[in-house]
This record gives sequence, C-alpha cells and structure tokens, in this order.
Amino acid sequence: MAVFIPELAPLTPGAARVLDAASRLFYEQGIHAIGVDTIAEAAGVTKKTLYDRFGSKEALVVSYLQHRDARWRAHVADHLARAPEPGAARILAVFDAAISWSDENSPKGCSAINARAEIGDGHDGHPVFPEVSRQKAWLLELFVELCREAGVSDAESTAQGMMLLYEGAIVTVGMETFAQPFEVARGLAARMLAQELA
Repeated sequence: MAVFIPELAPLTPGAARVLDAASRLFYEQGIHAIGVDTIAEAAGVTKKTLYDRFGSKEALVVSYLQHRDARWRAHVADHLARAPEPGAARILAVFDAAISWSDENSPKGCSAINARAEIGDGHDGHPVFPEVSRQKAWLLELFVELCREAGVSDAESTAQGMMLLYEGAIVTVGMETFAQPFEVARGLAARMLAQELA
C-alpha cells in the first residue's frame, strides 16, 4: 500500500512566509490567540498580502493543517518504505514514524486535535472540522489497510485498537502525563498484533 500524499498548490514566496509564520504561531500559541496582524508581522508581509493569498484566517488555518498533514504523511511513507513486507513490523512502522516525528514536530500534541479543541463541536460550518476529520479518517483507513495486508482476521477492529493506542499516545504527549507514550503504545500494539497474527 502506498501512502497517498495530497498534492498542494504551490505557494508564492510571500504566501510561504505567511504559512510558515502561521504554522509556528498557531501550533505554539493556539489558533484563537493569534490574529492576522501578528501573522503578517511575523511573515514580513502586509495584511493585504495575507488575505490576497489565503482569503481568510479560517482558510489559512486549513492550509496550515493540510501542509502539516502532508509532511506527516511523507514521514509515514518513508517509515513504511523501510518495512515493505506485510506484517506486524509494517503496522508498527506507523508508531516508529510517530516516535521520530513527535519530539521535533509535536511537543504540544496533535495539531489536528488541538485545532478541533479550539473550534467547538464542528456543527457550525467551520472549515477546520472537516479537515481534521479527514486527517483522522485517513489514519484509521491506513491502519485498516495495513492490518488487512498483514492477514489480521478482524482488520477493522484491530485497526481501531491501533488508532486508540496512537491517539492516546499523541494526547499524552501534549499533556505530558508520562514520558515516551509512543514507545509505550508501540509495545502494546506489538503485543496485540502478536496475538492477532499467532
């Protein structure tokens, strides 16, 4: 199974600076805490440039999430390429990817979960909710496909277990409840897969 990495529209240099600044600020300080004036100043552009390139703050938030997701998927694809044969090691490669991604890219937990927490219940038509839901649905489907490839008898149920372990670990990273949650999640996933594939 190849990981689908969405192709995003190329950015002008000004738009790239805006997106870089917004991505850093949104992740570090929160979406609601950061206004377009702060982003424009950090990017060295005018507010007009920001709106010309992205249209609205909401569209900029969605772009931030999409670009971060594309980087994460490329990182996952790289780890899956190191475990090309179907089986437990290939499923666990997702956890390996999370371990190597987490410290540098997600010290405050998952950007999608954090964004979802800020926008409410998702029933107000805010464009962030569908993007966050799409990202989580993709990860679950990836686990389902990897479990099917491995020959797990109940691939969907096992994939849901993998997803719960992954999501629990990423929340634990953000909450700093205990050290190395992805390593703990990977160990539990390995035990679950050993039973499923015995």
